[in-house]
Amino acid sequence: MDDSLYFSEHHLATREMVRSFAESEIAPIAAQYDASSEFPWPTVKRMGELGLLGVPWPEEYGGAGLDLIAYMITIHELAKVCASHSITVSAHTTLGTSPIMYFGTEAQKRKYVPKLASGEHLGAWGLTEPGSGSDAGSARMTAVRNKDGWLLNGTKTFCTNGHYAETVVVIAVTDKTANTHGLSAFIVEKGTKGFRPGKKENKLGLRASDTAEVRLHEVRVSDAQRIGELGSGFTDAMSILDKGRVSIAAMALGIGEAALAAAVSYAQERKQF
Repeated sequence: MDDSLYFSEHHLATREMVRSFAESEIAPIAAQYDASSEFPWPTVKRMGELGLLGVPWPEEYGGAGLDLIAYMITIHELAKVCASHSITVSAHTTLGTSPIMYFGTEAQKRKYVPKLASGEHLGAWGLTEPGSGSDAGSARMTAVRNKDGWLLNGTKTFCTNGHYAETVVVIAVTDKTANTHGLSAFIVEKGTKGFRPGKKENKLGLRASDTAEVRLHEVRVSDAQRIGELGSGFTDAMSILDKGRVSIAAMALGIGEAALAAAVSYAQERKQF
């Protein structure tokens, strides 16, 4: 296949850079971190330095200023070497940052995105709950308006990057009578009183990716931390999930290609005996 039919020079340059980094810096430590279920901070920070945590975001917000294809190439190349690193980038970018980029105010973008895009901060998304699975419409976390802003209570589960994120976008019920039109999104910062990570999941795969609960008890946030229109949390979340499926497809393709290559290599070695 002639790559130039589909990729521009900057796509090919991105692929070469990510591939080289993954093979030289991630491959030697991937099995170790997977076995220990330890979060690979050194290489995650290195990905931030290389701009891999802000690939699709404009340069004015601290991103690399590349396009969606370059972002998919990044996810794909990382997944071929270590799916945990790939999902860390995908969750941080698509779930932790894009709600702010797509639905946030200009002030929110200026405040949060540069640190997320540079990798100074990690991002996470709180949608799934212990009692509602991935059905966002059944969320039970509440956000009650008070004179200072909002008071949040509830638990989110299966939050990728949950233990390490500096900002978590959570979906909460702001109007119990409005069904899916009664959900809204909020930015919660690490260190806020009443906000803490919960149980870390012990998984069968993607073990170097952090998956955890986040718990909010009487967490106070200002109205400036609410993302999008009041009551738009469900429709905005569905839009984010639609975009996220593309990056998960890129990750799955990378995993499949690597698995096939490993199987072929093994078969060829066995033929020699």
